[in-house]
Amino acid sequence: MNIDYLIIGQGLAGSLLAWELIQRGCKVIVIDNGRENASQVAAGLINPITGMRFVKSADVDTLLPTAKHRYSQLADFFQQAFYVEKPMLRLFRNESELKNAGKRLSNPEYQAYLGDTQPPGETINPLATPFGFLEQKQTGYLLTRPLLSCLKAFFIANDSYRQADFDYRNIQLEPSLRWQDIFPKQIIFCEGYKATQNPWFCDLPFQLVKGEILTLEHQSELPDKILNYGNWLIPLNAHQIRIGATFDRENPDTQATEQGKNDLLTALSQVSVDLTHTTLVNHQANIRPCTHDRQPFIGWHPQYKHLAIFNGFGAKGSLQVPWYSEHFVDALLNGTPLPKTCNIQRHYETHFTG
Repeated sequence: MNIDYLIIGQGLAGSLLAWELIQRGCKVIVIDNGRENASQVAAGLINPITGMRFVKSADVDTLLPTAKHRYSQLADFFQQAFYVEKPMLRLFRNESELKNAGKRLSNPEYQAYLGDTQPPGETINPLATPFGFLEQKQTGYLLTRPLLSCLKAFFIANDSYRQADFDYRNIQLEPSLRWQDIFPKQIIFCEGYKATQNPWFCDLPFQLVKGEILTLEHQSELPDKILNYGNWLIPLNAHQIRIGATFDRENPDTQATEQGKNDLLTALSQVSVDLTHTTLVNHQANIRPCTHDRQPFIGWHPQYKHLAIFNGFGAKGSLQVPWYSEHFVDALLNGTPLPKTCNIQRHYETHFTG
């Protein structure tokens, strides 16, 4: 079977890249093992302003409109909403955060994303806000699991999906590119953290980070907003929440741990005494494919130009993947240059010495 692109991995990166290629008339097949991946576990949180210093995410003024447009397009196609736009209450943990937020509010570049600061003394029952809080705007979360399920069904109906445990040894590079009975023009690896085992791209400077997430039932009266208190809390409905996520760089595995659960519950109890009484519904763990320079890995192998990678989005995949998938497809089909910040050419000399 002759096709244009063979995509390895049906996480968010592989799925949205395959969708974009198919919309532009390409013959694509997605290979996936069908098991749970990091995209399905992830909260899909989109937060333009992050960290203790309230830093605006790089290129968010471009990335966010593209992401919203893509998820709206997919919602129209599948007749199902996937992106939930919901304001975020940022609970200050100390005076320094309160001051940093005040500085950002005076910056016109931040005003579209930040509401007014509420000083100490203002309260939102049942939350503890000893240092005050502010409301962040243009935040929300992507329902990644139903989105990936719909896209999988679309790929199957389009004869563009094959469930298989992918083995790199089954790739034939010469005299023509081949995997099993498929002859693609290019293979694009969208494997998430498993790229660290890829014989062609494993030397790229990934920085894998394990994250654990809890789903809890509760009886508290919480505001219908995302909470950010160092960790995040997403209200799924009146009595169910997701909280997360841990950042563990030392143990990059997919095992849920008592330590991770206890850390999350302890942090939650400091936000509200009421939330010390919850019932655990689900405890999940997976691995974020972060990178050392916090930029994605996109582009072609320096020696094998018919092998490419689309990976390294870390915790910001829901925000970044729609824009980067459009521009990677422009590069694939039209030869449009990739942004230097994401192009793996930046690592050719240092990480492809073999």
